[in-house]
Amino acid sequence: MRWNKKDDPRRRLLIKALAAGLFSSAVGIRELSAQVLGSRPARLPPGKSIYRIEGQVLVNGQPATLDTQVAADATIQTGANSEVVYAVGETAFIQRSESHVTLETSEANSMIVSGTQLLTGKILSVFPTGRAVRMTTKNASIGIRGTGVYMESDPEQTYFCTCYGTADIEAASDPTSRETVVARHHDRPLYILSGQQPGQNIRLAPFIDHTDQELMLIETLVGRTVPFVFPSNNYLRPRRPY
Repeated sequence: MRWNKKDDPRRRLLIKALAAGLFSSAVGIRELSAQVLGSRPARLPPGKSIYRIEGQVLVNGQPATLDTQVAADATIQTGANSEVVYAVGETAFIQRSESHVTLETSEANSMIVSGTQLLTGKILSVFPTGRAVRMTTKNASIGIRGTGVYMESDPEQTYFCTCYGTADIEAASDPTSRETVVARHHDRPLYILSGQQPGQNIRLAPFIDHTDQELMLIETLVGRTVPFVFPSNNYLRPRRPY
């Protein structure tokens, strides 16, 4: 996998400090994240959608800035070596480079995201407890409830990690390939495929390309905390390989 070279040293510093046991509380992690990733994470103020933007980002076809507001029916696209961190109502995202996402809402002029379509690329998302959301890719249809999730989509397969919460996962081409995952902490990442034998289009996957720190960041943007705690003395499982 290719990482944004500009972003790598900062993320690497964060992982190394955590692995060395330099911080033993959520407050300490937030302070370090502020030094490494930019301004100290806090709930976004009313009228503010974008926390951080790098490279080329389009919202509804127009170049985005930190002042761009993202609606619950927006289309967001990132270019090469680009990334955007944003929130809509009580839902927040980190959208990685070369990703095309369409948000969906069931009510006009609403700030409630009821669905996402990931046409291509990678996105980390957190949603409020108790709200049903439908996430789709070319290969998968996934119903989630009160979850943090990470998803990657390409023409051949979808990668999906239920970071925490509940997800009902189904292969788009094979309704007999379905699984419900109830996760506390990245318990069962999966690949959802197309073109395999009936009942064989969901397979176990490794843990890739997202971190607990990133989940903490976007939950903070919508005024929540992650439903797990870091170990008090060290952090033995960095979520991205360096």
